[in-house]
Amino acid sequence: MEREENIERLIQTLKDDDELVQTQAVGLLEEIGEPAVELLLVSAEDNDKEIRKGSIRVLGILGDARAVDVLINSLKDPNKWVRREASTALGNMGDPAVDPLIITLKDKDWRVRGGAAWALGKIANKKAVEPLIEAMNDDSGFVRGGAAWALGNIGDERSIEPLKIALNDKSSYVKRVAEKYLKKLE
Repeated sequence: MEREENIERLIQTLKDDDELVQTQAVGLLEEIGEPAVELLLVSAEDNDKEIRKGSIRVLGILGDARAVDVLINSLKDPNKWVRREASTALGNMGDPAVDPLIITLKDKDWRVRGGAAWALGKIANKKAVEPLIEAMNDDSGFVRGGAAWALGNIGDERSIEPLKIALNDKSSYVKRVAEKYLKKLE
């Protein structure tokens, strides 16, 4: 009972105005690990966006399979920062996260789309290659950079031509990523 109360207090600390305090709470919840998962699953749907965001961050760090459905649902959160955190967290969940992340490549917010691209690259499932190639045409350099990195990390030969095109991208970061992975793929 005492452990549960401590976990609940730490979860409430996720909405503290001080970012350092929030970061410390995330670290402590991460240290607690599995015993905190059930309460984090509940708090990932809290009314307070900071509690949702912090809980989702910890669930992603812990990588517990029980969090997959909650994280997928969080991709529809009204707050873009919560959606971004969910897309990042899903990068630790493996193949069950691929389809929802592919859909998230179409989110209205560039940060969320970019987070989805980076997460897909981390999972490295070849099913994401075509949607990531499409994301190489995004208006946001962050999304294009994430897509280029993801395509390079997946290492599928279908990525070669889009990465060659990215050598002329207006973003120097996208160009560097494309160049790096083309050397590996060719």
